[in-house]
Amino acid sequence: DQQACEDLKKKIEGGADFAEMAKQHSDCPSGKQGGDLGEFSPGQMVREFDEVVFSADLGQVHGPVKTQFGYHLIEITNRTD
Repeated sequence: DQQACEDLKKKIEGGADFAEMAKQHSDCPSGKQGGDLGEFSPGQMVREFDEVVFSADLGQVHGPVKTQFGYHLIEITNRTD
């Protein structure tokens, strides 16, 4: 839920490892890979995800972002134009 995401974001910003937190708390299949979704192009993910991934700053944790699948924290590590 949103509060759980906000609590996890605070832990990550305080030094907890994003990948480890994803492995422990994510309900998404990507959680097993530490939340790594790999590379994808605009339009491959839901709109709310795309809006953050393709416009927000690199190297920061963004969210919670609400989609039809629930709440997400997004760490953008790389972007290719």
